[in-house]
Amino acid sequence: MNLVALQTEPTVDILETIRTLWQSSGIYNIYANFLGTGWQTLVMIIIACALLYLAIGKKFEPLLLVPIATGMLLSNIGGGQIFNSACFADGHVHWEAFNGIGMALEDGTIVKAGLFDYLYLGVKLGIYPCLIFMGVGAMTDFSPLIANPKSLFLGAAAQLGIFVTFILARIFGFTGNEAASIGIIGGADGPTAILVTSQLAPHLLAAIAVAAYSYMALVPIIQPPIMKALTTKKEREIVMEQLRPVSKRELVIFPIATAVAIIAILPDTAPLIGSLMFGNLLRVCGVTERLSKTVQNELCNIVTIFLGTTVGATAVGETFLSLQTVLIILMGLFAFCIGTAGGVLLGKLMCVLTGGKINPLIGSAGVSAVPMAARVSQVEGQKANPKNFLLMHAMGPNVAGVIGSAVAAGVLLAIYG
Repeated sequence: MNLVALQTEPTVDILETIRTLWQSSGIYNIYANFLGTGWQTLVMIIIACALLYLAIGKKFEPLLLVPIATGMLLSNIGGGQIFNSACFADGHVHWEAFNGIGMALEDGTIVKAGLFDYLYLGVKLGIYPCLIFMGVGAMTDFSPLIANPKSLFLGAAAQLGIFVTFILARIFGFTGNEAASIGIIGGADGPTAILVTSQLAPHLLAAIAVAAYSYMALVPIIQPPIMKALTTKKEREIVMEQLRPVSKRELVIFPIATAVAIIAILPDTAPLIGSLMFGNLLRVCGVTERLSKTVQNELCNIVTIFLGTTVGATAVGETFLSLQTVLIILMGLFAFCIGTAGGVLLGKLMCVLTGGKINPLIGSAGVSAVPMAARVSQVEGQKANPKNFLLMHAMGPNVAGVIGSAVAAGVLLAIYG
């Protein structure tokens, strides 16, 4: 009898172990809950793979889309517990989930913070967007804006999409906080959209972040049809005069004076504008080269990885796949299109007022997708006239758009924050 027991007992244990492993697998969770949340999980995995294809196969903003898509993929594979939305339920950080013991839910389930939950604190606390802005400032040359201050108006005009979409979202029944977060997508500035949404409408963060970064990646596809529809071939052929040289003194004074002026008027812009101008000061002052290179490269790259993966991780099927998300993404596209149109239309007006010295195409660069939007202006200008070199002229509105989106964010935070 003992011999028989020894021969049969391991077989039972092995079968039970296999059954336990199977039932704890992500595949089983999708299969067993297919009519509930399983199909949503499957759809999100497909979306994540599609974004990876766009990033790797088509090279659409791979530095942004690869981390976002990877985070989305990992968080939607059932059972991994790499991200737990319960840790941030109701828009608040539930710190008890981070103490190592775990947080008890109403059904008795114990939830412990996973890897992405800890990294997501940088988003939730508004740290990553500001560090990204510091890197953007260190990588950005403000001399085109200083040499042609009129381009500041083009950057301001491109923020039209933010406020038009804000009004539209209110009409559709979104709250003021939600409408402000949706409208900010029109600035085509991912870090700004994340900062505003994390403070005003954190439950919409996944949809808004994915929309903002997706449209930033699709700038070369979305903008050209709008630019061509609103301009004539003659306008697109306009060759602009070379910009004047900018002195080092101007380059150093500009970030300091801009930060003081804007923050004095809108204190809520201090985190974004302060970080942007600090990064630029490191670039131009001439005595902090090591710090400038670190901010441009190591710091910016590390934060981009953390920001992208954790934002992607929030796109969980059961909360992401909804009519509300579809509406947000569509309104985000509308905001981006209106912003592009606003910049081009003001460019046309300035073209008339200056006697044809300004090419309206540079107005489309007023959205703050740096430097992609400026490159699109350059490409479309050269298609119309191979002698056209609009890149530096377009960089003026482009960097003005970064400042403009931060100011718009400050206005919305001052009203609803």
